[in-house]
Amino acid sequence: MDRTCHGSCHCGAVRYRATLDLAAGTGKCNCTYCSKIRNWSATPKDFQLLQGEEALGDYAKDWGEGNIHHRFCSRCGVTVYGHGYIPQAGGAFVSVQVNTLDDASIDELVSGPMHYADGLHDNWMNPPADTRAM
Repeated sequence: MDRTCHGSCHCGAVRYRATLDLAAGTGKCNCTYCSKIRNWSATPKDFQLLQGEEALGDYAKDWGEGNIHHRFCSRCGVTVYGHGYIPQAGGAFVSVQVNTLDDASIDELVSGPMHYADGLHDNWMNPPADTRAM
């Protein structure tokens, strides 16, 4: 069921609103970046940055056919959301870090299935062989 949630970084400089269906599931990726931050994200049906564009840092990776931008608060360092284009994962996307959702309960976050992506091997639509460290 779709629900509008609000999220922010630790210091509150960056705030957003996202419409999500957390019961549809969340995701974790094992690429070299996501594994370092223990990425746990959800894809919103609608995303709106409400405040803090000037405080956002951008850690980006571009590779021929795709790109990803990890957006973080340059004041407190918290990764808030990401966006980009990965053809193997369906094209353009936005994903929010579920731990930055201010008004979603842990029960909501774990209610849906966990989807794992083998980003380390550009096998985005399939889980890696080992998900224990994700």
